[in-house]
Amino acid sequence: MDSDVLTRTARAATAQPPTHDPLWWRSAVIYQVYVRSFADADGDGTGDLAGVRAHLGYLKDLGVDAIWFNPWYPSPMADGGYDVVDYRDIHPQFGTLADAEALIREALALGIRTIIDVVPNHISDQHPWFQEALAAEPGSPARERFWFHPGKGENGDEIPTHWVSSFQGETWTRTTNPDGTPGEWYLHMFTPEQPDLNWNHPDVRREHEEILRFWFDRGVAGVRIDSAALLIKDADLPEVGEKQGPGQHPTEDRDELHDVYRSWRAIADSYAGTRVLVGEIWVPDIDRFAAYLRDDEMHTAFNFDFLARPWGAASFRESIRQTLAAHAPVGAPSTWVLSNHDVTRPVTRYGRADTTFAFLKKRFGVPTDPELGRNRARAAALLVAALPGSLYIYQGDELGLPEVEDLPRDLIEDPMHYRSGGVDPGRDGCRVPLPWAGDEPPFAFSPDGSRTWLPQPPQWRALTVEAQRSDPHSTFSLYRDALALRRDLPALGDGDLDWWDDALPGADDVLAFRRGDDFACIVNTGEDPVSLGPLIGAGGQILLASSPLEGASLPGDSTAWLRLTSLTTTTHPAG
Repeated sequence: MDSDVLTRTARAATAQPPTHDPLWWRSAVIYQVYVRSFADADGDGTGDLAGVRAHLGYLKDLGVDAIWFNPWYPSPMADGGYDVVDYRDIHPQFGTLADAEALIREALALGIRTIIDVVPNHISDQHPWFQEALAAEPGSPARERFWFHPGKGENGDEIPTHWVSSFQGETWTRTTNPDGTPGEWYLHMFTPEQPDLNWNHPDVRREHEEILRFWFDRGVAGVRIDSAALLIKDADLPEVGEKQGPGQHPTEDRDELHDVYRSWRAIADSYAGTRVLVGEIWVPDIDRFAAYLRDDEMHTAFNFDFLARPWGAASFRESIRQTLAAHAPVGAPSTWVLSNHDVTRPVTRYGRADTTFAFLKKRFGVPTDPELGRNRARAAALLVAALPGSLYIYQGDELGLPEVEDLPRDLIEDPMHYRSGGVDPGRDGCRVPLPWAGDEPPFAFSPDGSRTWLPQPPQWRALTVEAQRSDPHSTFSLYRDALALRRDLPALGDGDLDWWDDALPGADDVLAFRRGDDFACIVNTGEDPVSLGPLIGAGGQILLASSPLEGASLPGDSTAWLRLTSLTTTTHPAG
């Protein structure tokens, strides 16, 4: 056994989770930390790992089981850290590799596991591989790790394909030869600073397998896989639609992807304790989505269908039914999430006339009703916390933070804004640094009143952690109470769901289901209150509600959790 393997074995043996529950991930509450905006310990206005370590007690108090970190690696930050230069180090603004290792250990000691982000589709244009490729001749081995290709047309002036970028704009950029003449084009499904890797190349596959081992050796409990359905491209470079049928899209959800994730799963399973693979998979076909969750591939994947749905009982029920039905054949738990670092915050989104979410629909100046959005966001939080499977919480949602929609244009960094020609407001509005305490910015995010990398609204003084912790009616208290109940009630987390169709007959705006024999969740998505009197009078007890009850009635846009003691009900299994 060589020295690297010995070192890896020794690290893995000492980097075990605090408990040995192999199924922890099926019910886990996972808190997303966008390091740059969580907490700043050194006063430069940018969040760092020392800031996270200082607030681990906050996360323990909130009741989370794991932390998912957005990319914390060295990066030029052309796309918020998703343009990675070195996967085996930490961005200097965030700290050092030793800081990351200490954070993983300290969180584990509190019972909190760590999940890191990997970005396999692309790397930074400053990565040594791509710099080597740019310096090499066309057709050289260094270029084979990427998608370099001659252009079309007589002089190669036309782009090789018209594939569409998630960030809008073209997906190919032309290089310049050493003699100054126009060269080949390279593919980037995101920004030009993020060249796509060629996953048909063995170097690319081998490198990412070693990256997994590097971080598993340091005790991480899992990886979140960015843009997981985009890795494999059709080498023939067809236009979209030229080849028909499932798995034949030139850049998305290709069948060859499953071999990649089977190899990753084998690596994860080689470590003691369950190391999970979590996919970011935007695949509209629910059955093809579920195929990634077979027992030799990923453990879970983000359920974006629910996040994108409009507000309403029928809409939510359809999404929940479809999601649970698709997961059932592969035995994987569902995941539930209301937002993340890419998505308009629920308090703002649910206050709009159109409560759906789609990237290309984001525009400046869309009106929102803050009070309506707040009520709905609180109701949605209790709804998803009661559903079977695991739960993701994006930092700040537990404080009820709204999207910041009036950021100065000259401070916006998100490439989605610039590549849209300034029409799309971008994603920075959900990435504004958290407010911890005090009456004015930086709200204890940074010491000594340092200016934060994005400005915080002064009105956030009412939403700080300090202000909400002592208020039993705050959104923070609602989240903390819900997570405590979720942890204590055996019916919650992983398991079955039964629709409770006769809970409140005739209430079309009501969504009702039961978990186990003695727990029920009632969601009123309409405007008018609905009476819970028949349920309470028959032995039901309110455990938690997102809004104060009006006598025995649940207000509109509210959710209640009930303990059932002596009710006779008719339920229908989910599916």
